[in-house]
Amino acid sequence: MSPILVRPVREQLEHDRVIRLLHTKFRRKYEAGMNPGVEQNAPVGTGPTALYPDLVLTSQDRGHRLQIVVEVETGESVNHLEALAQWAHFSKVRAAFHLYVPGGMVDVARRLCEDNHIYVAEIWSYHTVGDQVRFTLVHRNREAPPVQPRIRTPAPPRTPPAVRASAAPRTRQPPRTGAPRKKTARSAKPAKKATPVRKQKRK
Repeated sequence: MSPILVRPVREQLEHDRVIRLLHTKFRRKYEAGMNPGVEQNAPVGTGPTALYPDLVLTSQDRGHRLQIVVEVETGESVNHLEALAQWAHFSKVRAAFHLYVPGGMVDVARRLCEDNHIYVAEIWSYHTVGDQVRFTLVHRNREAPPVQPRIRTPAPPRTPPAVRASAAPRTRQPPRTGAPRKKTARSAKPAKKATPVRKQKRK
């Protein structure tokens, strides 16, 4: 329940009854957590900025990814102050926002969402027939939700290669000290001995 709203006892009982009926309906497909009355069992987010909608529906896989947040209103709570304090924040959550209102407050809820630029994926009406509560889908937003811009920190300016090369002086290597290397002469091959000429004997 919103901290700025105190519902009459009869409306509060009806409100919590609708929450429990939806919880039973959705837990077949989702991991469903509910926050009836002043209970805070299933938060969205952590810390002081955590939100507590009436129903929190997450996927049944290992990741338990947030899928839908549901807010149930009564005749007294469909007003401008409630829209700004609750609906506007739920519409910015990265999940589908479903709003349930009494049958006679559908037009008022639509006008509040349009005037305050609140994105609602689905609006449902409910009314009681005897001991049963019937739900009717009255509005479905087929447009994609507005993307919240991400704030990026600017990268530091890059210095051109020429500036970096001129800024950093080159260090010259000191000349080598020590005696210069002597060139070793190639060893000459020994000369071949001349073969003596044999004298021919006269006959």
